[in-house]
Amino acid sequence: MEQIGPYRIVRKIGEGGMGVVYAAHDERLGRSVAIKTIRDSTDALSRERFLREARAAAGVNHPNVCQLFDIGDHAGSPFLVMELLEGEALADRLSRGALPLREAVQIELSILTALDALHSRGFVHRDLKPSNVFLTKHAVKLLDFGLARETLPPGLAHDATTVAGPKPITVSGMILGTPKYMAPEQLLAAPVDGRTDLFAAGSILYEMISGSPPFNEDSPMKLFHAVVYENAPNLAGSASITAVNRIIHRALAKRADDRYQSASAMAQDLREIMLMSDTSASVSATRVTRLIVLPFRILRSDPETDFLAYAVPEAITTSLASVRSMIVRSSIAGARFAAESLDLKKLAEEADVDVALTGTILRAGDQIRATTQLVEVPGGTMLWSLTSQSALADLFDLQDKLTQRIVESLQIPLTDREARVLKHDVPATPHAHEFFLRATQQGESPESWAIARDLYLRALDEDPRYAPAWARLARIYLLIGKFTGGDAASNYSQSEAAIKRALDLNPDLTIAHNIYASLEVTTGRAKESVLRLLDAVARGTNDPGVFAGLVTSLRYCGLLDASAAAHEQARQLDPNISTSAAHTYWMMGRFQDAIATVDPDRDLGDAAFIFEAMGDLKSALAVFDDRKRRLLAAGARPDSSVFTILEWFVSALEYRKDEALRLYRLHKDFPDPEGKYYSARSMARLGEIELAITELDKAERGGFFCYPFFVRDAWVDPLRNDPRFIEILRRAESRMHDAQRAFESHPGSRVLNVGARR
Repeated sequence: MEQIGPYRIVRKIGEGGMGVVYAAHDERLGRSVAIKTIRDSTDALSRERFLREARAAAGVNHPNVCQLFDIGDHAGSPFLVMELLEGEALADRLSRGALPLREAVQIELSILTALDALHSRGFVHRDLKPSNVFLTKHAVKLLDFGLARETLPPGLAHDATTVAGPKPITVSGMILGTPKYMAPEQLLAAPVDGRTDLFAAGSILYEMISGSPPFNEDSPMKLFHAVVYENAPNLAGSASITAVNRIIHRALAKRADDRYQSASAMAQDLREIMLMSDTSASVSATRVTRLIVLPFRILRSDPETDFLAYAVPEAITTSLASVRSMIVRSSIAGARFAAESLDLKKLAEEADVDVALTGTILRAGDQIRATTQLVEVPGGTMLWSLTSQSALADLFDLQDKLTQRIVESLQIPLTDREARVLKHDVPATPHAHEFFLRATQQGESPESWAIARDLYLRALDEDPRYAPAWARLARIYLLIGKFTGGDAASNYSQSEAAIKRALDLNPDLTIAHNIYASLEVTTGRAKESVLRLLDAVARGTNDPGVFAGLVTSLRYCGLLDASAAAHEQARQLDPNISTSAAHTYWMMGRFQDAIATVDPDRDLGDAAFIFEAMGDLKSALAVFDDRKRRLLAAGARPDSSVFTILEWFVSALEYRKDEALRLYRLHKDFPDPEGKYYSARSMARLGEIELAITELDKAERGGFFCYPFFVRDAWVDPLRNDPRFIEILRRAESRMHDAQRAFESHPGSRVLNVGARR
């Protein structure tokens, strides 16, 4: 073929399933063009799709969309005339490996700009993939509108009775598009709109920075299942990678309503990433491996060593928590799957993990034999099996062997800091490690806290330089001071001394920073707590516990949008993590979200206040009744401080003033500033103005200055006209703005700010 109409063919530059593309010369205008022809012009569906591509391309005049010059007919076969592009397809560029982050984001912004133009004119592309993105010297161009169709804005696309216009050109049962980049609704033959293209855009961005698509299964059925039901692996590498990862996962949400609602909204969040300092470097992203260490099975019960079933997995989990290219599920999550027969499918779905470490322990004299397997989930492929023997007097050797084997076998890339952390905290004596392991296996009741405290102290008697023991001891002192009704100030002081000692010994100890942040927020230093946790975020952490801590710290500062965003990030990293987000959503007035995030195992009546705010007093009281039953079943005494607090709140809910005041006097000294606010609002509800003002003043001065909730909380309405209340509001607002300035100026905040207010 030498001529198509007035265009002289120069060479063939590509072909696909629908047609062939040639480089040609326009003899009339003296310019080079691209000619796209249809392969089978007798096929009505192919011909209509070809003409629809022309209409879509003609309807968008944009610098990031390949320009359509003309449409014609040659020997009864239609052809399109487009600008001839010099460069390469993004698919060809990706064949050489991942792109630097800044370059990838810039390309993605061009794609989103083109999609925004396409969507605003009523079209959805439906076949966005790297081969349809062309990189020229001066611009990124979107190609191939062969599957484009006219659509309706989000919200109307599912109402078939309102659709006016051309019907989709499909054959029943046929999937049109490229499955690796298709949204779940495409694979399920559900209605599509612009958010369908955003799923593909998220997939492309993921591939650009990691080197492979988020869903890259080797069989069609596995790929279909992954796209529709499985979460894409998280990406790690730096704070900016963490921020981009958050954007990608929002774009890859299974439900279109949970994605960005427009290309411009997604682009706006990506532009924020460009302001982060580490995007200028050649940052590389790695897929995060999700690991769970299950309780080991004791083959022959022995009172001296049975504690190892949970203690060794807990120690391994803690050791690996500092590795940012891994997410290690908590030992609490692992305990839920402590069964004789392991259901790998259930484990994959409920724990959301890629690999699991299982094992057995057998004592033989003074030796411990551990047989362990690292297994892929849910397929069940065994990555390795290891039988190791250690002296009962040297349990750390067993823990260290398994930790190193996991890292090596999964080819986990370690930074210098991570390698240093993994090798840093070696106990000086076997007894120090044994006491440490025994302490970590104590339960979460006040009685067991005292036992754990004494065991940690014994570990430190053996080795005063054992940083993890100092950090765990600090946590125990914090819990005792906060919840047992004892001398809070003394316990907090001992907690702070212990945590400072831990960080003096090991400044890189992740768990120590998390515990210190909890202590800071409890003792009135919420802003400092936020900044400490943001330091970890800026280092690129993927520890969901860091973001769970930020949920609380940010709420104390009144930064409720950011607190909610921290919860979303924590849940993205670990869908089962427990945070205090129920309080945050309640204070925002997002009651359904609040109810959905209540942790029934840790709830001290949170749901009751949410139901009360929704006008459902019956359900609110039922929550307290259920919680009291749970406490009694767990062995709590009816005269315990926790029970007293629950009864107090019930009395406030029911306006039983005398009973509420009696219980208030029994436990009026909340050691926690948010707890003091609960006290203040309860007194205000009962008309006890003086007590309410006193408690509110203590709450605000003590570090809970959630100004937005102070303003909207109906229970404190009786205080609104009191000058003292107005002054407290003024102080809270000032402190909130100070915290907000500190938050926004911290580089780690951009990870949370992205999309937090949309």
